Amino acid sequence: MRALIQRVSEASVTVEGNRIGEIGPGLLVLICAMQGDTTEQADHLAAKIAKLRIFKDDAEKMNLSVRDIGASALVVSQFTLAADTRRGNRPGFSTAAPPAEGEKLYTYFADQLAAQGVAVARGKFGGDMQVRLLNDGPVTIWMDTDDR
Repeated sequence: MRALIQRVSEASVTVEGNRIGEIGPGLLVLICAMQGDTTEQADHLAAKIAKLRIFKDDAEKMNLSVRDIGASALVVSQFTLAADTRRGNRPGFSTAAPPAEGEKLYTYFADQLAAQGVAVARGKFGGDMQVRLLNDGPVTIWMDTDDR
């Protein structure tokens, strides 16, 4: 699985003019299931993100996790994280999980992040979403379970 994590002051997702998810301070997690990904990888990624120490402590050092500060996460599916740009100018997405599998892993990942003690808001899998965020820092982290 691939994830792009952004520390945000606020974030929201809107579908067809309706705001379906929003958070204050916390994490925006853009997530993509790749072909062959498993629930074990989703478990690992959810645990890692819940404990990722990218929030400032009293000494202004990035030493606290989203759980430590009681913040939330907005989890948004984004198959374009599977983009292959090695050839030509049009990205290919053939390494992304098929839609049914991707949706299952997206939902499972969001549930596992919530099970880690993080309040989770969600986007709409496969939806045409408008995501608004105020990146804090900016802090943006790339994670890929294939890099373990």
